[in-house]
Amino acid sequence: MSYSQYPSANPSGQPEQTNTTNPTPKKDNRILIYILLGGALIATWGYLLYDKSKSKEEKVQYVDRIIKDSLSQADLQLRFNDLSGKADSLTINNQQLQGALAEKKSAIDNLKKSISKTLNDKNATKAQLAEAQKQIAELQSKIEGLFAEVEKLKAENTQLTATNQQLNTDKTQLATEKGELQTNLDKTKEEKAKVENLASTLHASNINVTAIDLKGSKEKETTTAKKVDFLKVSFDIDENRVAPSGSKELYVCVYHPDGSLSVSAGTFTDRDGKTKPYTNKVDINYEQGKKLPVSFNWKPGSKFETGDYKIEIYNNGFKIGEGTKSLKKATFLGL
Repeated sequence: MSYSQYPSANPSGQPEQTNTTNPTPKKDNRILIYILLGGALIATWGYLLYDKSKSKEEKVQYVDRIIKDSLSQADLQLRFNDLSGKADSLTINNQQLQGALAEKKSAIDNLKKSISKTLNDKNATKAQLAEAQKQIAELQSKIEGLFAEVEKLKAENTQLTATNQQLNTDKTQLATEKGELQTNLDKTKEEKAKVENLASTLHASNINVTAIDLKGSKEKETTTAKKVDFLKVSFDIDENRVAPSGSKELYVCVYHPDGSLSVSAGTFTDRDGKTKPYTNKVDINYEQGKKLPVSFNWKPGSKFETGDYKIEIYNNGFKIGEGTKSLKKATFLGL
C-alpha cells in the first residue's frame, strides 16, 4: 500500500528526514465494511418484511375473494332450498314423529326459519351470510341425522311388523288348534256323557206279572180273565254303580191281547228320538249301587180279555225289561 505525500514546510526544498523510529499509523477500513454489511442486512430484512406483508395481503385478498364467492346469497339460497325440500319430504312422509324425533324436527324448523330470514334480507351482511352458511351446514347435519333415525325406525318397524305378522299367524294357528282341541274335547265329553248315560240306564230283572182276584181284602191269584180284578207287576231294579242316586222315572207300556196299547197317560222319547205313548209312569227313589224292588197294580178301564197281556218297562229311553201274562176263558164249571 502507498502512502500519500503532502507539501513540506521546509523552504529549502530539501527532503525531510524520515523518522524511522515512530511510523505513521495505517487507516482501519473495517468500520466501513461493518456499516456496509449492516446496511445490506437491514435492506434484506426490509425486503423480506415487505415481501411477507405483500404475500399476507394477497392471501387475505384471496381468502376474501373465496369467502365472497362462497357467501353468494343466490348460491346459499339454492342450497337452502334443496335442503328444505329434503326436510319437508322427510317430515311429510313421517308425520307422526314423536319424542326425540319430534324435537329434532322442531330444531330443523327453527333453523329453517332463521336461515330463511337471513336469505330473504337483501341487505344481509357478509357476517350474516357467513352465519347463514354455518346454519345451512348445521341444517344439513341435522337432516342427515333425522333421516338416519327415521330409517332406523323404519327398519325396526318392519321387523316389528314381521314379528307381529308371525305372532298373528301363530295366534291364528293356536286359535285353530284350540278350536280343534275344544271340538275334540266337546266330542269327548259328549261321547263320555253318552257312555255315562247309557251306563246309568237302569235294568229290570225278575219281572213277574200276576193276575189277582180280589175277594174282600184277600188277594187270590188267578188265570181266568173274567175273574181278574187287576194285574200286579213286580220286578227288581238291579244295582248300578254309575247311575247317581235320586228320583228316577220308569215308563210302563201295557198292551192288550189284540196288540193295542192300554189307555195312554202321556208320552216319552225313546233312544231313536221317537215319541212313544205309555200306560203308566212309576217314580222310584234309587240309591246308587243297590238293588231296588218295585211293584205296582194295573187294571184296564174295562174287563180283562182272554189272551196275552204284554208289559214293557222303559228307563232313559231304553226298554229295560218286559213280561207277559196269559189269561184264559173260564171252564165249564166257571173255574
